[in-house]
Amino acid sequence: MISTKKGPDMTAPTRRFTRSSQDKWIGGVCGGIAEYLGWSAGLVRALFVVSCILPGPQFLIYLVLWVLMPKQ
Repeated sequence: MISTKKGPDMTAPTRRFTRSSQDKWIGGVCGGIAEYLGWSAGLVRALFVVSCILPGPQFLIYLVLWVLMPKQ
């Protein structure tokens, strides 16, 4: 029989959406997103740079996240 109850030692760690203080180049936004999603920070940065080639408000969104995301 498999138990579906979670004991005190089976709680998942709380993930917070914060700017990275260790893995940052400019504002830590891409590093924070990578830590939150469990991805490589290099991959998130590469996706951001590639997305800037496309039309849209990517740079503006980065600036807004830089202001609104709390530091780690």
